[in-house]
Amino acid sequence: MRKERIYLCLAHMSGKEMDFIQEAFDTNWVVPMGPNVNGFEKDLEYFVNSREGKAPLDKKVVGLSAGTAAVHLALLACGVQPGDEVLVQSFTFCASSHPITYLGAVPVFIDSEKDSWNMDPDLLETAIKDRIEKTGKKPKAIIPVALYGMPYQIDRIMEIADRYGIPVIEDAAEGLGSCYDGQVLGTFGRYGVLSFNGNKMITTSGGGALICEDEASKNEILFYATQARESYPYYQHEHIGYNYRMSNICAGIGRGQMTVIDDHIAHHKHVQELYCELLKDVSGITMHGNPSDRYDSNFWLCTATLDPDLKIKGQENAYRKVITGAVGGAAGVTHAASTATTDCQPNDNVEALRVALDVANIEARPLWKPMHKQPVYRNNPSYTNGVSEELFAVGICLPAGPYVTDDDVRYIVDAIKESIA
Repeated sequence: MRKERIYLCLAHMSGKEMDFIQEAFDTNWVVPMGPNVNGFEKDLEYFVNSREGKAPLDKKVVGLSAGTAAVHLALLACGVQPGDEVLVQSFTFCASSHPITYLGAVPVFIDSEKDSWNMDPDLLETAIKDRIEKTGKKPKAIIPVALYGMPYQIDRIMEIADRYGIPVIEDAAEGLGSCYDGQVLGTFGRYGVLSFNGNKMITTSGGGALICEDEASKNEILFYATQARESYPYYQHEHIGYNYRMSNICAGIGRGQMTVIDDHIAHHKHVQELYCELLKDVSGITMHGNPSDRYDSNFWLCTATLDPDLKIKGQENAYRKVITGAVGGAAGVTHAASTATTDCQPNDNVEALRVALDVANIEARPLWKPMHKQPVYRNNPSYTNGVSEELFAVGICLPAGPYVTDDDVRYIVDAIKESIA
């Protein structure tokens, strides 16, 4: 068995982060603002505005404490209030939908289409028409998500959104550097969300950012991100604000990371290609790739689907034990599960493969469980076609981060082959 564990995705330092951090300490800028924050925002603006093959954009970026904070502030800026409805992709992490509930609004979940695994534009329009008919008003925003870095059909989503006059908030937390028709995700809609968590394409240890249309919208986000203070010589508050600004220390890490972002993206794409090459002759396992040349995923995680008829060793033992702690090094505190199974879960061969890889010291995880199947959202409106549930039942995520070497990929593929009965 391998001694060192292979994790799904861990950020890799460039070696320049400490220079920016030391400068922050030397100048006593150890606060949630400062030169590193400003510099990191400028680096991000250059990155999202100047990709090859497209006319220059002029988007602005605000550095924040988390991608979740970015979703929250974007919703606030779109005027979302208690009782409003927001259309959000169901196949995603909870950070896409939870901020909607922070504001007392209602997430309305939209299922996926089979090619990208992201928001189905046909279901989106069906939902808009139905919500208008049922509630008498339009949803206040639309949130598509770049699942595992894969672009969504943003051209169709924007056409529908523009036709009904509904703003789009792109959740590109997993899609930093992914492009659709050569344009960076997060720059199509009114706002674009980025994340720099420790497992993302680049990291600030924690943190996120919001891509804004212009300087005015950036300033509005900054106002709410810094406790919404009025310009008096004392603290005057006429709006509810939040402590969401990125720290100067974290931004220093981000500035160092920006020097290697293109290398990180290239590495993830290389790992994806290697998985595809090594697994192409393995019956029953299919890697998920770009549906066409319009899509350019960063392959934040490399994902595969297992044929339901595939037999993995140990299937008969899947879900026999109740899990009492976090799986795969998941951060934070979890509640002990009350049962070994739920009414919506990966099938036995996916779980058996996850366990087999775990025994081989390889971190693998199921796909995101669709939000419309989460108990906390059991009563929310949803527009489904079965795609996300079908994918959740047969899908698995494989390691892809900067620390994953070619030899690691070969080891992972050999472990997968060995697990097949």
